[in-house]
Amino acid sequence: MSDPTQTPPPARATAQTDGAQNEGARYAHELSRHLRWLDSFTGAALGVLAAASGIYTYLGVRSLLDDTGAWTTFAALSYALAVSVGIFVFWSYMMRLLPAMRSAASRLGLLLSMALGSVAIIAMSSWLNAAALAGAAAVEQHLAHTVQSYQSSLERAHANAIAGQALARDVARVRDTFEGLSEQEATGDLSGLAGRGAVFRVLTQKAAELRGLEAQINGQDQAVAEAFASGNAILSRMRALSVEPGAVEPRSVRFSEEAVRLSALIAELRQLNVAPLVMRAAADLRDSVILPDLDATTELGRSNQENTITSVLGLLGDRASTLETAATEVQGLPQPAEIEYTALSAADAVIRYAGNFVPSWAGAIAIDLLPAVLVFILMVTQAAIRQGQGSHAPEEHMTVAELRAALAAARDLDIGARAPDLPAHTAPPDVLHDAHARKQAPPAAASTIRPVE
Repeated sequence: MSDPTQTPPPARATAQTDGAQNEGARYAHELSRHLRWLDSFTGAALGVLAAASGIYTYLGVRSLLDDTGAWTTFAALSYALAVSVGIFVFWSYMMRLLPAMRSAASRLGLLLSMALGSVAIIAMSSWLNAAALAGAAAVEQHLAHTVQSYQSSLERAHANAIAGQALARDVARVRDTFEGLSEQEATGDLSGLAGRGAVFRVLTQKAAELRGLEAQINGQDQAVAEAFASGNAILSRMRALSVEPGAVEPRSVRFSEEAVRLSALIAELRQLNVAPLVMRAAADLRDSVILPDLDATTELGRSNQENTITSVLGLLGDRASTLETAATEVQGLPQPAEIEYTALSAADAVIRYAGNFVPSWAGAIAIDLLPAVLVFILMVTQAAIRQGQGSHAPEEHMTVAELRAALAAARDLDIGARAPDLPAHTAPPDVLHDAHARKQAPPAAASTIRPVE
């Protein structure tokens, strides 16, 4: 015989299932109650976020517009208002519709729509918000980068000019060679004929050319030094303008004026580089030689002069090649970059130097896309509510308050259907009699399980 107090396994499983369903229904009801409370101020919070984004968008638009008239203000305000309304409407749609989607296809479609809308919001609002948050700092960053570029170009041009000035030592060495040979020729140690004959005149001719080239090179030392000093002074003023307090627009105007002056000085330093001049002089040293008449009294002397002049011409070619090689090395040095300062608006500067203003960009985007987090929270919560409710009918997980409200509504409908001429709060006698009978009737006896004999 079985124990009459023991619940059969199917009955125990049914009781556990009913208990889990009731727990899930209570869980779903609790989440629904929280959502109703949160929904009471979600719209206002979303409106505040949209309005804040619109304000920064307005500031960003004003930084793009040069005119300061009434129509410009009205245009910027209209754009900012349209952005605020668009953000509010878009996220309102997403908050209402996306959590309510049940199929994977509809949910994926709305997720793609939300991604596309987020990109549109960033394109029309977030970059302007970043311009308002960090526009002035980005323009100052642009000025600082421009100063660095100009400084590098100035130093490169000065280094090339100094390298060109160093060619004066090579020219002086070749000049000393020809002057020494001319002295030897004057004493007769070169061609064997003492005096100032044909060979002596060739040597002094080339020594004089090299002396003039050397003097021309040395004469530019002061010009190079003055140009470099003036460039450094301009750079100092440009650095001061890049960090000077106050509005950045007037500073940009003065900065551009200084940039023009500095560009002219860099071009002057490039022109002061004597490497091209030395290359031309070396070619002339080799190719343009005025040969004098041989003035020796004997045939042997004239032959010695001719041989000596031929050797001198060979030496000229070697020394000219040496100077050309040195000048080519100087001219082959990296040239200063062509720097042209371009004024940038705050929005353009923020985009160009976005990597330096990641926090500002993050804040500008977050103020527009923060509602996306709320949308995902609602999706998770609605899914939990549906899971807690299960696939049962609504009446299986109604609360006591909902059940009472349903019974009262059903009773009102029943009264209205049976006595349409009576007031809604008055019940006919037979209905009252039935209700009284039901109240007086004894409760149904609970079923018991009798043991099987």
